[in-house]
Amino acid sequence: MANWSDPRPTAAPFGTSAADTRGAAYDAGLRSYMLSVYNYMASGVLLTGIVALLFASGGRDSLAAQVFLAPGILKYVVIFSPLAFIMVLNFGLNRLSTGAAQLIFWAFAAVMGVSMSTIFLVYTGTSIAITFFATAVAFLSLSLYGYTTKRDLSGMGTFLIMGVVGLIVASLLNLFFKSPAMAMVISAVGVLLFAGLTAYDTQRIKSMYAYVAGTDMIGKAVIMGALSLYLDFINMFQFLLSFMGQRD
Repeated sequence: MANWSDPRPTAAPFGTSAADTRGAAYDAGLRSYMLSVYNYMASGVLLTGIVALLFASGGRDSLAAQVFLAPGILKYVVIFSPLAFIMVLNFGLNRLSTGAAQLIFWAFAAVMGVSMSTIFLVYTGTSIAITFFATAVAFLSLSLYGYTTKRDLSGMGTFLIMGVVGLIVASLLNLFFKSPAMAMVISAVGVLLFAGLTAYDTQRIKSMYAYVAGTDMIGKAVIMGALSLYLDFINMFQFLLSFMGQRD
């Protein structure tokens, strides 16, 4: 990427101003940056899906069944272990190299695959596939909106994050109440919240490029952007599946 702090003049084609040249270079850099974010995010989702499918292959005789249907705390360790990777990336990013952040992201996606393998024990393969494609279409539409809209979505951020916190509290409470009606409401609200977060996060990630372009942080910014969109996609998929999935 060009160094715009370089005092040396740069020749521009006849009829093209230096500002136009800089703008074109910025747009090209932004497209490359966002493409990298989407590539990492999509690759992470693919890895999660492959691991989940392999771990659950064999149905009731699969590794997933042996872990999640057996008594003991192992299943809870597997379910909550992805949180450890998220915390490392969020709180230790400045101390990590770009390569280390990439490895942690791939490890996180793989562990999420193990954690999500239970869906193949609960829902039919057809309903999982239909829900996945529905989520993919919704995600692409919402992310495209977040990328192209001129409306400032930053005001939505606080509201959406507060909504997610409330959703977590409601989900924990429903572990005790076990109310099907409450579970349906939680699923519906969850789909709406993560739909909004998809658009909001896309715009936020796009805006971040202005701060990291040409710096050593751009590789890490790509990973964190991919992680945000990955979580939006996975959560929207899980809530939509619990809302419309057909149980096996």
